[in-house]
Amino acid sequence: MTLGDALAAGLAALGLDLDDTARRKLLAYLDLLEKWNRAHNLTSIRERSRMLSHHLLDSLAVLPHLPSRTGVRLIDVGSGGGLPGIPLAVARPDWQVTLLDSSRKKAAFLSQVAAELRLANVEVVAARAEEFVPDAAFDVVIARALSDLVRFVALARHLLAREGALVAMKAGYPQAEVAQLPLDVRVRAAPALRVPGVEGERHLLIMEAA
Repeated sequence: MTLGDALAAGLAALGLDLDDTARRKLLAYLDLLEKWNRAHNLTSIRERSRMLSHHLLDSLAVLPHLPSRTGVRLIDVGSGGGLPGIPLAVARPDWQVTLLDSSRKKAAFLSQVAAELRLANVEVVAARAEEFVPDAAFDVVIARALSDLVRFVALARHLLAREGALVAMKAGYPQAEVAQLPLDVRVRAAPALRVPGVEGERHLLIMEAA
C-alpha cells in the first residue's frame, strides 16, 4: 500500500472527505516534516507510515468535534512541527489558523511549510503563549502536547473568544488533571477517539471558561 493509499484509507475510517488537492498537500507536508526533522528534531517518529498515522490522522481525528462553520479562528498553541495546526489548516482552508510556538527554529519551519503548501489561511507567530496578544480572540484554542490541563488553561485562556473552546489532545482521560481545573473552567465534552494505525484510545478535552 502506498502512502497515498494509506492516507485515503485513514481518512475514510475517520469519515473525512478531503479533495485531491488537500491530500497532496498533506503528503507534501509529511515530506517537509521528514526533511527538516533530520536537522531540527521536530518529532521522535522517523518512519513515514507512523508519521501518517500518529501525526496526520491523529490531528485530523479531532475535526468532527470542532465547529463545522466557516470562518473559525483557531490557534495551535505550542505548535512545534505544526501539529495539529497544519493538517487542520489543509483540511479547512475556510478557517483562519494561527500556529504559535516560542521556538524561532520551529516557527521558521512552519513558515516554510505555509509558503510551500500555499496555505493562505495560516499565520505563524514566534512567541510564548502567555505573552502573545492577538488582534482578535480565537474560537478554538488547541494544544496537542502542551503540559497538563491546568498549565494549558493558565497559559492560553486569554486567547479565547467568548463561548469559544479550549481543546486539549490527550493519550488518555486525565482524571487527576480535570479535578485540578479552576472552578470557572469546565469540561464541556471529552470524546474518545479511535485513530487508524494508533493503538489505544485518544481523548479530547473540550473545555469552556465562565
